Amino acid sequence: MSAFSRRALSGTAIAGALTVGTVGRADAAASYAPVAYKKTPVPSARSRHIANRFSAGWTPKLQKQINASGGIDKWFERQLNPASIADTYYTASLAYWPSNTLTSDQIWARHKAGQEMFWMVGANYMRWSMLRRMNGAHHLQEQVAALWEHHFNVPCTGDSSAPFRPAYGRAIRAGALGRFADLLKVVITHPAMGCFLDNASSTKKAPNENLGRELLELHTVGRSSGYTETDVKNSARILTGYRVDEWGTFKAAYDPAAHWVGPVKVLGFTDANGSSDGRAVANRYLDYLAHHPSTARTIARTLAMRFVSDAPSAALIGRLAQVYLANDTRIVPVLRALVASSEFQASACRKVRTPDDDVIATYRTLGVWVGPPRTDKSTANAMLWQTGTVGLHPFAWPRPDGRPDFAEAWSATSRLLASFEIHWAMSGGWWPKEDAKYRAPVSWLPQASIRFDYLVDHLSRTLLGRPSTAVLLKACCEATNLSRGTVITKDHPLVKWNMARLLSTFLDTPQFLSR
Repeated sequence: MSAFSRRALSGTAIAGALTVGTVGRADAAASYAPVAYKKTPVPSARSRHIANRFSAGWTPKLQKQINASGGIDKWFERQLNPASIADTYYTASLAYWPSNTLTSDQIWARHKAGQEMFWMVGANYMRWSMLRRMNGAHHLQEQVAALWEHHFNVPCTGDSSAPFRPAYGRAIRAGALGRFADLLKVVITHPAMGCFLDNASSTKKAPNENLGRELLELHTVGRSSGYTETDVKNSARILTGYRVDEWGTFKAAYDPAAHWVGPVKVLGFTDANGSSDGRAVANRYLDYLAHHPSTARTIARTLAMRFVSDAPSAALIGRLAQVYLANDTRIVPVLRALVASSEFQASACRKVRTPDDDVIATYRTLGVWVGPPRTDKSTANAMLWQTGTVGLHPFAWPRPDGRPDFAEAWSATSRLLASFEIHWAMSGGWWPKEDAKYRAPVSWLPQASIRFDYLVDHLSRTLLGRPSTAVLLKACCEATNLSRGTVITKDHPLVKWNMARLLSTFLDTPQFLSR
């Protein structure tokens, strides 16, 4: 066990465990009745809920943006149209890592020269994706784009898809809130996907079935649609022709000589497929799949699992699927219907944060400024290793099915202790700290002198967006060894040496570890 873990178990982890319920609620309520620090406002439950699902996490700063938009519903509508919102951070952060803007030829050249190896290209893209979610202005777009990158999973692990992976991510982000039919065509014919699922080396003489199969099983209609092995073979034949010279020049091009020609049938789709240029038939095929009722249910379920619950009802999935089909596969109407549903409204705090969700939210909640990376130890680089400590880097899931997004996958004891360790280190401003600025401990005091129970309520409102509770107050008292009536000033030992114990207690609560 690390030194951090030992310290966590002696204080903040125990405090976090208390909030789960290991301390009797009746006992806590009897001695630790919470007080209200009304100078610090709290958002409405609806505002906090929508912000936690469609951004990287509610913060007082985000609430100001919500208020400036005219309230949470107007903020949500504006976020559905990212073109109406300037995002200078996205533009500036593009330059943080060179490969984010380079062509595949340039990335390949840098790899061969030892300047930025393929595994580094993937790692740097993952870092950029985290910073965008942390600091960008297009909150909703980034959340939906990340969902599609997991749905159409191409791991950032440094294989032959690496020269195309940054462009792949940018393409998904650009189409994240458009028509699924258009996004599907971009993704399935993209060289990054072709390299990962072997369509880049598929030929008419030897069609590779990987992409043709996963297109049906994972990306669109799913197994319940009843597709057959013959359907898989024809799916693969339709997609032949999209080639990449892997580990040679890495040139991507359509090769008519590699396209399988002849009649094809997949489910209810049939085509003579008589031309050696099969791009037109591929487009017709992908359009058919995008509009298939089974695909509508797949997409409805995918969106509902990310933004509603681990087990969305069949009724909700059915309604969202109908909206999807009625709106020509447009995603925005589906999101509107999802947020308007009673199931969404009742789902607050029922989604467990994934490792990258947790790390990003910790930076946002603690108000940590992260500067451009200058060295390997810069915080913008080190934050990726934090996600690995908690459980998984973003876009590092090795299989085609994409990272799981349900509580059971991210609720192990080891993950919880790893999260506690991250919360503890960052609450103290100890690591990572290069090219980063943490808030001074005294800045967490809302006034020069304040009783501890009022400070707890102020911090609960600031960090969690909700008033404190008896259980939380008791946890904070035990974590810091202070009584509720202790008066805290800027010279108090809590502020000088022990603020990490208090801050990390809030971060270790179920309310923070969930969305």
